[in-house]
Amino acid sequence: MKKTLATAFALAIAALSFADVSPVSHPKIGTTAQSTDGALTMTLIAKKQNYGGGADTRDTDINSPKSINIHPDGSKYYVNSLEGCTTISYDFRTHKKLAVINHNFKDGRDDHLWSKPSGLYPWRHYHHNVNTFSGKPVESTFSHNGRYLWVPYYRRTFDINAQDPSAVAVIDTKTDKVVRLMETGPLPKMVSTSPDGKIVAISHWGNNTIGLIDISSEKPEEWHHKMVLVVDKQLELNYPLNRAVDRDSGSGYALRGTVFTPDNRYLIVGCMGGGGGIAVIDIQQQKYLGRVLGMMSNVRHLVISNGYLYLSINGGGMVQRMPLKDFMAVAKSMDGTTKKTATASNWENCKVGTGARTISISPDGRYIFAACNNVSQVYVVDTKTMKTICQIAVDSYPVGLDLSSDGRYVFVTSQGRSNRGGNAVNIYEVEYKNPPTARFCPACGATRNNDMKKCPECGLQYEGMTVMNDSTGSPNSPFDPEKGLFSGGLAKCLSTTNTLYYAGGALVAVLAGTFFFVRSRRKK
Repeated sequence: MKKTLATAFALAIAALSFADVSPVSHPKIGTTAQSTDGALTMTLIAKKQNYGGGADTRDTDINSPKSINIHPDGSKYYVNSLEGCTTISYDFRTHKKLAVINHNFKDGRDDHLWSKPSGLYPWRHYHHNVNTFSGKPVESTFSHNGRYLWVPYYRRTFDINAQDPSAVAVIDTKTDKVVRLMETGPLPKMVSTSPDGKIVAISHWGNNTIGLIDISSEKPEEWHHKMVLVVDKQLELNYPLNRAVDRDSGSGYALRGTVFTPDNRYLIVGCMGGGGGIAVIDIQQQKYLGRVLGMMSNVRHLVISNGYLYLSINGGGMVQRMPLKDFMAVAKSMDGTTKKTATASNWENCKVGTGARTISISPDGRYIFAACNNVSQVYVVDTKTMKTICQIAVDSYPVGLDLSSDGRYVFVTSQGRSNRGGNAVNIYEVEYKNPPTARFCPACGATRNNDMKKCPECGLQYEGMTVMNDSTGSPNSPFDPEKGLFSGGLAKCLSTTNTLYYAGGALVAVLAGTFFFVRSRRKK
């Protein structure tokens, strides 16, 4: 009887533990889904997978793929394999593997890669051979117009509970080799580059802190840590050295999604755990202001697009948004001392699949693509109505997602869960009834993505541009670097490094002078 009860109890516990785990999903190439309004169709056109498949899809280097990033010039993409301790680069068009970047380092052999210690991240548990390790890559961001890819490590392999400093690797995308290593706080998760390309921010899931790195120089050897900012209270970590613990709990606010405001003034960071909310950093004052509350709990990913702040809500399976100006009005009411919380109301909500993870938005701001982990689906949301219009199967338990600069291709990484499913990259083609306007450079027409504030072809600076009305010479409306569009007819763009406006003015002056000179000669 006791044995029967014990067996029944064990089965009950097992059932509970897998209650939110969907069946393993392995959609076939050719799988198609159409939106309810007929506006778009998604088709699975290619795969990279560490199971089954043929010679064109099988890749054993993929091992728990965490995130994916398409290079700004559209030539290739990068996949971070968490358990494989690798970053893999592929050709964008052929999906042929270009390089496997191993995150294995040895004290002495790789000393030249390390930046000067900052003193901001003290070692408390490990002290010998700390630079001999393998790094477990999680997220990525580009800097210097795509020249460098920043890849933080969830942990160094010897630090089983991710409680001592980790590191971020910098990959030169021209050579696909690691050229720089810099220390970080414990358990870094998200990494972001400021729109002006001067700062890299890393949120530390492990202890409620955010690290800022100055990358204003073009030379990697001159990059340096600026500071560490604490969200309310820094956690004291003291876990065993011989037994792994669950770091998804006991990590305070579990800082996650990280994004800069377009003016480079503020950094906003999602809090997946603790009291939730969104932490706000004033970059100019180098000060933590406080947490904005009022959204749903379990904020995972943040995106700013077309004047809106978008959030993915992991547990609730939601996408929320609010005009950025309204959010920032609330954020600016905090001072970090007497007032450290504020509430932002009037969020717009859209239900997607549970376990909403990474989100990306089409170039025209019309559609949101969301990877939903628990249901193994990619959802599409129409931002005009904030309604779900399409969903398509993906390999089990997707986490990472990136969208090509023209909105035509969606890349999704499926990590898996509990040793089930995952280990795949799914590539979808999106056909639009009305194709979104691709981002492009107003000077030369080169396409670009959100991370770029400078044209890689002609060097035009997008930041600070203003559209001028030809007839009046007065500001008309801002140039939209997200869309790459001007409003009105013959507009001129103006920036600190752009001479188009001045050249155009000079040309007009020359033509006008010539006209009046010829006219006066005829009168004579």
